[in-house]
Amino acid sequence: MGLEVLDPGLASSVQDLGRTGYYRYGIPTSGALDAFSALAANLLVGNDEGAAVIESTYTGPRLRFDAPAVVAVTGADMPVQINGTDVEEWTALTVDAGDELSFGFLTAGARIYIAVRGGIDVPEVLGSRSTYLLGGFGGHEGRMLRAGDRLSIGADPARPAGGQVPAELRPALTRQAEVRVVMGLYDYRLTDRGRSDFLGTTWTLTPVADRIGFRYTGGTLEWKERVQPFGAGADPSNIVDAGYPIGSIQVPSGAEPIVLHRDAVSGGGYAMIATVISADLDSVGQHSPGTQTRFVAVSLDEALQARAERNRRVGRLREAVG
Repeated sequence: MGLEVLDPGLASSVQDLGRTGYYRYGIPTSGALDAFSALAANLLVGNDEGAAVIESTYTGPRLRFDAPAVVAVTGADMPVQINGTDVEEWTALTVDAGDELSFGFLTAGARIYIAVRGGIDVPEVLGSRSTYLLGGFGGHEGRMLRAGDRLSIGADPARPAGGQVPAELRPALTRQAEVRVVMGLYDYRLTDRGRSDFLGTTWTLTPVADRIGFRYTGGTLEWKERVQPFGAGADPSNIVDAGYPIGSIQVPSGAEPIVLHRDAVSGGGYAMIATVISADLDSVGQHSPGTQTRFVAVSLDEALQARAERNRRVGRLREAVG
């Protein structure tokens, strides 16, 4: 059983919840940028939470199934159609052999997640089916999907499919966002004014927003004067190479903050002035160009509390759907 990609849409790839344990070797986690939505899609069709799904950005694909299947679409607001007829998002849906799944125009958010009962059956690489585009491995041949690709579906899982994700558990898709950050490790390199401007500016997400990083514009940040360290670049934001946490924010030349996401490199020579908390990474993954963003400093304890609240939300999702 499988499906054919008739039209890949834009930036469609196979992703799961990511590969862990290899970051120290320079291999990022990859995986769904909005992990909550990917997990929800899998729960709806009865899959294991980490089964492989299709992630599409801004424009959905057109898929044809060669056998009956159960599917679910979550994430961004994008009209879902089976054979040209509108159906619901965040709901388990049945398709017959020969049916086509397609999508209308995006109205909110950035990325959709398409789960098929059994999961997208591509080979595991380093314990994950996620596509790592820069490395050219994982997913379907290590690349974005193309028209004519055929994807196999895995074995029928034991857990039943069905249900709908309640509206109150679905992510808020907004164009006016607050993103919580923990300041550091290198925010001391900013002047007091630079630090204040980072937190006080309303930044606008640029079209440079992909699986590697999200670039913002809207102001400039002032760096402290310094003697260039041996091994660091001449730009005032350069440091001697260090590891990058997932979600870390760097500001080359103090001009445009960049939030590094799940396909970013694991280290380099730019100062990390703050890190997006793990509970807000899904939200960043659903921001589209033009989103107005304020970065809000929180303590480490508050970040841990936010992570615990996200875990409770996942628990409520499991109860509602699983």
